[in-house]
Amino acid sequence: LLFASISNAFLTGEWDILQTPNTLTSSLITLALAMKIGLAPLHSWMPEVMQGLSLLNGLILSTWQKLAPLYLIYQIQPTNSNIFITLGLLSIIVGGWGGFNQVQLRKILAYSSIAHLGWMILILSFSPPLALLTILIYLLMTFSLFSSFMLTRTTHINSLATTWAKIPILTISTPLVLLSLGGLPPLTGFMPKWLILQ
Repeated sequence: LLFASISNAFLTGEWDILQTPNTLTSSLITLALAMKIGLAPLHSWMPEVMQGLSLLNGLILSTWQKLAPLYLIYQIQPTNSNIFITLGLLSIIVGGWGGFNQVQLRKILAYSSIAHLGWMILILSFSPPLALLTILIYLLMTFSLFSSFMLTRTTHINSLATTWAKIPILTISTPLVLLSLGGLPPLTGFMPKWLILQ
């Protein structure tokens, strides 16, 4: 991102990244932001980093770390809407496909984050309020999942079954939130996807 900003300043003489007439620097800024938030095909760092972090740091990486880059993407997306649509579609496919056969909860959440970012970026060009709704629902579901994993100290999908003795209500609600994060109807996570496809 710093390299893209310096290149923009060198080529245009201005530090403003919101009005970049040069397509090279505009594309560099777009790809730098895509890498920062973990959009496919620049996502390969995210599942491995999430796996190595504690649950609290994973929560920060999945939520807080994405807000500022998403705001910058919202600001610059009119100049690169085709690139963002392509990155969004790729992220939806890679995030959904990558989550299959994962047993580590943090990797499941990392691939879920990649897919949700794809939905957010895809709709951002067409309906910013719907993108905001998608972000808010994603933040709520992710925060609740990480909170329940921190309470029960689970990091593996097989250990979810042993939480019944500790906190029975979380044993019931955690799979529901996981299914909602997957976007299955009639759960909350399906609503933004249904509205996007309308």
